[in-house]
Amino acid sequence: MRHLTPLLLLVAVVALSAAAAGQARPAGGTLTFCSDITYPPEEFYQGTKPAGSDIDIGNAVAKRLGMKAVFQNTGFDGIIAALLAKKCDAVISGMNDTADRRKQVSFIDYLNVGQSLMVQKGNTKHVSSLASLSGKSVSVEVGTTNKTFLDQESKKLKSEGKPTIQVQAFPHDTDAAAALKTGRVDAYFGDSPVVAYYIQKDSSFAFAGSPVNPIPVGIAVRKNDPTTKAGIQKAITALYANGTIKRILAKWHMAAFALKK
Repeated sequence: MRHLTPLLLLVAVVALSAAAAGQARPAGGTLTFCSDITYPPEEFYQGTKPAGSDIDIGNAVAKRLGMKAVFQNTGFDGIIAALLAKKCDAVISGMNDTADRRKQVSFIDYLNVGQSLMVQKGNTKHVSSLASLSGKSVSVEVGTTNKTFLDQESKKLKSEGKPTIQVQAFPHDTDAAAALKTGRVDAYFGDSPVVAYYIQKDSSFAFAGSPVNPIPVGIAVRKNDPTTKAGIQKAITALYANGTIKRILAKWHMAAFALKK
């Protein structure tokens, strides 16, 4: 049987004590984020490389913690399950901080984002508000608060004796936008910065009406992982204080969605 020297024994005891206390991982490790990388300008692929505001913020958080960020592309409808299964340390994916989600995970808020309707230029379907969606088809990404919100609006219309909204959910947000592009739906509904990005990139798209329902966006972590939450919260606070997050948001034309700090 091998015996530890007094020095190695001390190192082992310290390491075990740190693990038991849930202390932070040592600098130089990786911070793995689950992210549905189909949601420009927050996360998308430029070639084979992840890019976007969330990617830049995730990298900045990891750097602040002395770590390297890794992004695990994960479908949004299964992203919380992936986090709870420990396939990643945190979720950064334009995820709204809602009461229902807080039953499963903890959040560190870093944005405040409204939602917008997008139509084909010319707006021949005359979409101007949520009420105007009665009897119309609208595309949205599956598993999102955007879909939940539309479903609730559709129920309200039904209770008023009006035609419901035909909500069509797609596995990726880019698929939902493509459905509008090809005329399979009358409108698209998503986060305002995403709508702005699509319109900037494609002149055949246009806003319909004003943004609605501003909701905080947060980085999600497991409830039983207070160390990761504390580290990310400290990093987000510091990155706002030194202007890093505001510079990142300005780069991606998202300055209007910064937290008011």
